[in-house]
Amino acid sequence: MTRHPLFRRGTLSACVLALIGALAGCATPRNPGAAAPDQVLQQAAVPAQLPVGAGAAADTPVLDWQTVVLEPRLRHWVAQALAHNRDLRVAALNVQRAQAQLGLADANRLPTVGAALNASRAPNSQGNQASSLAAGLQITAWEIDVFGRLANLSEAAKAQLAASQAGQRATALTVTAAVVQVALALQADDELLTLARQTLASREQSLKLVQLRESAGASSLLDLQAQLTLAAQARATLAQLTRQQAQDASALALLLGQPAPPATASAEGGTRLADEAWLAEVSAGLSSAVLLRRPDVVQAEQAMRAAAANIAAARAAYWPSITLTAQAGQASPQLSGLFQGGNFVYTLAANAALAVFDAGRRASNVAAAEASQQIAQAQYERAIQSAFKDTADALAGGATWREQRLALEAQRRAARETARLTELKARQGAANTLELLEAQRGLWLAEQAVVQARLGELNNRVALFKALGG
Repeated sequence: MTRHPLFRRGTLSACVLALIGALAGCATPRNPGAAAPDQVLQQAAVPAQLPVGAGAAADTPVLDWQTVVLEPRLRHWVAQALAHNRDLRVAALNVQRAQAQLGLADANRLPTVGAALNASRAPNSQGNQASSLAAGLQITAWEIDVFGRLANLSEAAKAQLAASQAGQRATALTVTAAVVQVALALQADDELLTLARQTLASREQSLKLVQLRESAGASSLLDLQAQLTLAAQARATLAQLTRQQAQDASALALLLGQPAPPATASAEGGTRLADEAWLAEVSAGLSSAVLLRRPDVVQAEQAMRAAAANIAAARAAYWPSITLTAQAGQASPQLSGLFQGGNFVYTLAANAALAVFDAGRRASNVAAAEASQQIAQAQYERAIQSAFKDTADALAGGATWREQRLALEAQRRAARETARLTELKARQGAANTLELLEAQRGLWLAEQAVVQARLGELNNRVALFKALGG
């Protein structure tokens, strides 16, 4: 029986086995993980303790948006955005892609086994034509990962998957905060529009009275021009707020992934911006290490780990690559005897290859990988510094926004009383039209300032929620 050359019985040479064993003893260690949190915080020049806010607690748990967002309509919008937002869909698909890439990297560490059926007719050693049939399994060029190149590539893919998952959480946190802020802006627009309409109606009514008095000679032309100016200002403000409301509604629709409900004027008894039913207080006052749990910081950390693993994989290219090829099956010169007993054959071969000259390709790959790792580390430290800045700014704003709002509310009460007294004096003829108009303008500005301050206070709570990592 003539056997196919590929299936001649043999074994690995002793020198190849000895080479594999010797190289296995020289395998490089796995790349170490990232630095300890305290070391990273020190490198990023972040203080060990965050500023303490009112009602701070040292054991603040991981925040969830459902514990912070209280208003039912707002909770519905956040849930709707988390289900339909396109940025979140892209983030989820990035996670799926990273999972597939990890599966590919892990699969490269295992052999690929195939089934083959070969038939040939060629001259044998005596010069006669001979047929050869072979059927069996084969492993082609399986790289034995002695030096950890494939293991480090798999570790890099695993870190990239973790980074993608953290990026998905960061996107969800960003979308949640954006929905809350846009919804609060819409509520502020609604209340400011109500004030603007009331102000415009009052000024148009005053304008009619001044026009009648001017035509009767009871008011001067200067009073009429002043009233015309204030009425025009009220119409311009109303147009500006109407445009702002439409733009905020478009922004909300983009975040929700579908058209937003139409804006409606604030109804009596409805939730107003001044109510406490919108957002819960976010307590803080804890170690700076809590910043390491922020999704964007975790994403930067995992990117740094992936870059470090790529360095180890690039360095492994300096060592020989060892591949194993094997085949096993049945061989026979005739089809009828192909699957009969006694015709089992196998071949096993190993190959160790080492690049002697590559014009600096391996060194360049290592240098590029090291530079990428240093970039990733700098980005990691910057992410921590940004997280501390965001948290410190939000904590600093917590008390000051409240103080500002309370002061503006006191100013509004004074403006209301001033407007009331000036109106009484005007009815009695003790105050002229300009004084009355100035008092009304001051009241409008005070009302507007209170709404804006309350909006800033609530937005600051959202910023603190986002800064602490949600």
